[in-house]
Amino acid sequence: MGQEEQQLALSVRGLSFAFPGHPLLFDKLDFDIRQGEFVSILAASGIGKTTLFRMMAGLLAPQAGSIVIGAQASSTAEASKQGKIGYMPQKDCLMPWRTVLDNAALGLELGGTSKREARRRVMELLPGLGLEGTENKYPHELSGGMRQRVSFLRSLLGGGELLLLDEPFSALDAMTRVGMQEWLLQVWELHRKTILFITHDVDEALLLSDRVLVAAESPITTLSELRVSLPRPRSYEAALDHSFIDLKRQLIGQLGRTVGSHAGGRI
Repeated sequence: MGQEEQQLALSVRGLSFAFPGHPLLFDKLDFDIRQGEFVSILAASGIGKTTLFRMMAGLLAPQAGSIVIGAQASSTAEASKQGKIGYMPQKDCLMPWRTVLDNAALGLELGGTSKREARRRVMELLPGLGLEGTENKYPHELSGGMRQRVSFLRSLLGGGELLLLDEPFSALDAMTRVGMQEWLLQVWELHRKTILFITHDVDEALLLSDRVLVAAESPITTLSELRVSLPRPRSYEAALDHSFIDLKRQLIGQLGRTVGSHAGGRI
């Protein structure tokens, strides 16, 4: 048991939350994420996935329960201050007046790293993320996929133990999205960061994840789990395999239980 506790990257216990005047989004929710896992949360739009991430990032406070990041942090607010969380929202949120180099270095600088050292660390990682030669470009000069790579790099450098990725590819066209999914798989294999990924795309969840957690009702009281036993490393060709199709059938069955149970919660 002690060893299992040491391996936890995230522990959620008894989490409850509702916006004023709205129904409960979460009611005594428990779940854990282990170090080095890639876990996706899959649910219908409006059920509260982004709200959950905002609580994990310390931007909202739970009304009851606890969210503990890592073994040393007692709260998400403390974890955020310690640089244990990297949060990548749906939009890249790059600053248009800053270059790729300065945008990617921002999290490090805010954490107290000198500008010179922050830039050095960014330059080391640019080639491995397919961003070599872009350091002096501005966001308007980049494609949507390239902007998301810069945003991911900023989150990677700014968050130490846990990366929260909130539907980062949802605004991309289909071809770019597939390319970004395969790119993320390669980067995760290299760095093995703990990633919690929000999506409403079944194929994306299965392709990327070790486990998929499904919210089958609102308010969310429990997350049903599907373990993804597909071998790694993976590419998009895995989606053509019979085992992938079998997992997809199971996942759609679990997700189908949300029909009729969604209570109009707010994202």
